[in-house]
Amino acid sequence: MELGAKIYVAGHRGLVGSALLRKLEAEGYENLVVRTSTELDLRRQEQVEQFFVREKPEVVFLAAAKVGGIWANSTYPGQFIYENLAIQSNILECARIHGVKKLLFLGSSCIYPRDCPQPIREEYLLTGPLEKTNEAYALAKIAGIKTCQAYRAQYGCNFISVMPTNLYGPNDNYDLQNSHVLPALIRKFHEAKVKMEPFVSLWGTGSPRREFLHVVDLADACFFLMNHYDEGDIINIGTGEDLPIRDLAEIVKRIIDFEGEIRWDSTKPDGTPRKTLWVERLHQVGWHHRIGLEEGIDMTYRDFLEKIKAGSLGKA
Repeated sequence: MELGAKIYVAGHRGLVGSALLRKLEAEGYENLVVRTSTELDLRRQEQVEQFFVREKPEVVFLAAAKVGGIWANSTYPGQFIYENLAIQSNILECARIHGVKKLLFLGSSCIYPRDCPQPIREEYLLTGPLEKTNEAYALAKIAGIKTCQAYRAQYGCNFISVMPTNLYGPNDNYDLQNSHVLPALIRKFHEAKVKMEPFVSLWGTGSPRREFLHVVDLADACFFLMNHYDEGDIINIGTGEDLPIRDLAEIVKRIIDFEGEIRWDSTKPDGTPRKTLWVERLHQVGWHHRIGLEEGIDMTYRDFLEKIKAGSLGKA
């Protein structure tokens, strides 16, 4: 990406988009275009078309999406599939029509089959049934991947697709109903500590294994790939390392200094048993993660405390 390139970061206020914006600014990019959802409703084709006509971005990071954890995905599947299909279809089509030089589409590791071999290689896509609790979101993301590949094949668009593992970090969503597992754990343990509660109740058995990547590392990887990767094949972004949710909970408990016990509610769903990405393709291109899990959780807890001070945490 040339330093003077006009770059549109779609979804700049979310966990991923805000990290991408910080990375670009830190690298000296100043010709950056952003819009809030009230200024530009990406679900509306006409608004997206007018935006591309006016702004003419040369590079696009497509990080805008409707996201959430198990509860949100299970409760709002219609919204998850419609809004994500609409957002990505509108942006991809306008990027094609208006000659965007390069676009990076943010997928998700939930695109892969629920029970595929571990670690998960890129070629396992569409080889088995999806996890039911996030099927609608996964299907929308798979459609986005296939759109990027189809546009590359038919129109020669330089659209690349990356599949991040579970993300966390500054500007995360700590809403207990709609957040992912790590920010939810941070909030639960913190509030239990403040209220001096004797225990924290957590969903499931704690046995599923998960991989976690700090969003600062993700932004660095995306920036790297926009400068060094031009292939149609999807590429995983992660650490290649996982741990049981039970162990993750113990780490969060220790960092927050909660002295009570953990109780697991096995009547609640666990989700996918294991989800760890194979990241050799990423390593071969030349990128490796830098932030360790405990260091990253400690950084994220500090961000959480700042949100409390600012009164911007959201619902309990």
